Amino acid sequence: MILLIVLLIGYGLGSIPFGLLIARMSGQGDIRKIGSGNIGATNVLRTGRKDLAFITLLLDAGKAAAAFGLIHFLLGPPFSIFAGAMALIGHCFPVWLGFKGGKGVATYLGYLLAAAWPVGLVACAAWLASAFLFRISSLAALIAALIAPIAAYVIGHKTLAYAAAALTLVIYIRHRANIGRILKGEEPKIGQK
Repeated sequence: MILLIVLLIGYGLGSIPFGLLIARMSGQGDIRKIGSGNIGATNVLRTGRKDLAFITLLLDAGKAAAAFGLIHFLLGPPFSIFAGAMALIGHCFPVWLGFKGGKGVATYLGYLLAAAWPVGLVACAAWLASAFLFRISSLAALIAALIAPIAAYVIGHKTLAYAAAALTLVIYIRHRANIGRILKGEEPKIGQK
């Protein structure tokens, strides 16, 4: 019963669609009708408002960190690992939006930074290096997601490594269309109109 409550708390926090709410409150309309239709920070950036995209990025990362931190404070591991992981599931598949949410990258990084900051830093560094090298945001996200569970395992956070591996699979599923465009050479580059 405790685990079920923990999972629901994590999912509930993760399912708050900050990108959608911020875009609406700032007069940008329904973010789902702009660009990719995604509710995450990358699509909020397509409104031309870098400030809104940055706030969305922080809040999407923060909700996973909050889920992890709250449950870590109340119950400790492994419950906190499950709560943070469920925040990503909530972000990607929010019940309020017909289970059509974001792609989970910011939420994943927030979760990793909260659960084991060295692992989070490795994932962030992998994203930055890949983005600089390939100039494709989605490819950078996929590389960072793949490296994260390996880093967690090597650093010695085995429970987190297993959770991160499962979440990496979710990230890859949510990036199916991006992967197809990357393979065809059609994925837009960072800064490309």
